[in-house]
Amino acid sequence: MAWTITGGAVLRDGAMAEGALALAEGRIAAEAAPCAARFDASGLLVLPGLVDIHGDAHERQLQPRPGVDIPAPLALRDSAAQLIACGITTAYLGVTLSWEPGLRSRDAWRALKAALPAARSHAATDIRVHLRFEADNLAALDDALEGIADGSVHLLGFNDHTPSIVKKLGDPVQTAKYAGRAGMAADAFRALAEAVAARRHEIPAARARLAAAARGAGIPMLSHDDATIEDRLHYRAHGATICEFPMAEQVAAQARAAGEHVVMGAPNVVRGGSHLGWASAAPLAERGIVTVLASDYVWPAMMEAAFAMVRRGVMDLPRAWTLVSSNPAEACGLDDRGRLDSGLRGDVVVADPEAGAPVAVFAAGRLGWLAPGADARILRPDGA
Repeated sequence: MAWTITGGAVLRDGAMAEGALALAEGRIAAEAAPCAARFDASGLLVLPGLVDIHGDAHERQLQPRPGVDIPAPLALRDSAAQLIACGITTAYLGVTLSWEPGLRSRDAWRALKAALPAARSHAATDIRVHLRFEADNLAALDDALEGIADGSVHLLGFNDHTPSIVKKLGDPVQTAKYAGRAGMAADAFRALAEAVAARRHEIPAARARLAAAARGAGIPMLSHDDATIEDRLHYRAHGATICEFPMAEQVAAQARAAGEHVVMGAPNVVRGGSHLGWASAAPLAERGIVTVLASDYVWPAMMEAAFAMVRRGVMDLPRAWTLVSSNPAEACGLDDRGRLDSGLRGDVVVADPEAGAPVAVFAAGRLGWLAPGADARILRPDGA
């Protein structure tokens, strides 16, 4: 079905202006089709769909409580419903492939990978995979390489959390947290972590193989939690041109000086700072150092963060929206979305400016989600 969205303020060319937006054959059209249905966006904002470069909230559907596992097809169906309701029309699920048993294990990755084709075919949102490969997970290296080769992986992230986990093994509370997630006794988890860490000398060769495979497949890469500029330089040398969640401002600044996108979490903006006490996203975004906001662990935080920046008077909506739409699309090499230009994918969020929330979401030109009561804004081609 073709659509014409009328009466709203449309974000085009970096400015908001009253006008109409046409959708046909899955894309933004230059003019309305003769038999298009009409969506009345009077009093609303017409914006590009959100592009989420890193969201791992789907883990709550896979394991709502420690030790309680939900089948991947059901978890993905629930995740897809939440994503489109949040205005996220392109989502990179942050799937961690770790040496830990349970939620982030090789078996969990295989089950999710098997369920993804069916989930993607039924979802309104374009669901993709941001594979977060833990450096010490040498036993699953072949799985990661296979996922890159067969097209299951769309973005490769280099994670290295094992040293920080090992440092916390002397704390019974922290050990219990990790052991619970893995479904193991604390002593068994401690022994496993120490055995894994003993093979760290093998990481450089494995990392080089992963990077080469990603480069060969044309998959963008990022580094996660860079603590120092040396970390950023190291991953850049492997081809990771996105700096995600840098732990210090100078690391983010160095990445921007090199023309790289810098990603931080939208919950950081919504909450007013990092829950870990690291760099704060909002002021860095105001200064142009942070260029992308991701949902991280809260999908609704993406849209809320953009509107929060506007409410605080630190930037206008067109600029704030680049953080959650055009910039993440650019970072991931997606030149067919993130803007409302003719010929691009018909990914559109119609939002209430007062509530800062979606009223309707169109994905690939189709109506994917509608707020309760908003059906009154639809006029069918036959006038019904």
